[in-house]
Amino acid sequence: MDNVWSDIQEHENQLKNAMLSADVVMLDRLLSADLIFTNHLGQIISKADDLKLHKQGILTIDKMEFSEQAILVLESAAVVTVRAKILGCFEGEQSENIFRFTRVWKNTLNDEWQVVAGHSCRVI
Repeated sequence: MDNVWSDIQEHENQLKNAMLSADVVMLDRLLSADLIFTNHLGQIISKADDLKLHKQGILTIDKMEFSEQAILVLESAAVVTVRAKILGCFEGEQSENIFRFTRVWKNTLNDEWQVVAGHSCRVI
C-alpha cells in the first residue's frame, strides 16, 4: 500500500506540472478516455474538453499550490482530495481562487494510473 500511495502522490505531482505547463501529451497519459470531471460551475468536462482547454490556451495556469492532500488507497483505485490555490486565466480573464479537488485514480490493465473521475469546488 505504501508503494501505491507514493505512486499516486507522484502522479498528482505529474498532473500538477502538466497543468502548469499545458503539457497535453502528459495530460493525455494521465487522464482516462472515460474521464468524468465536474467543475466548480457544475459543468461536466470530458478528457477531450480538458485537453482542448490546455491545447488552445483557453485555460492557462500560472501558479498552483497544493495543500491539505489526503490519499485513500483502495484495491485498484485511489481517491485524492487536495486544496489548491490557483492563479491563472480562463477565456482571457485572470483570476486567483482556492479550490478543493477530489480525484479518483484507477489502475489500468497496463498497470498505469489514470484519473477516471473528479470534482472541484471553490473554497470561500
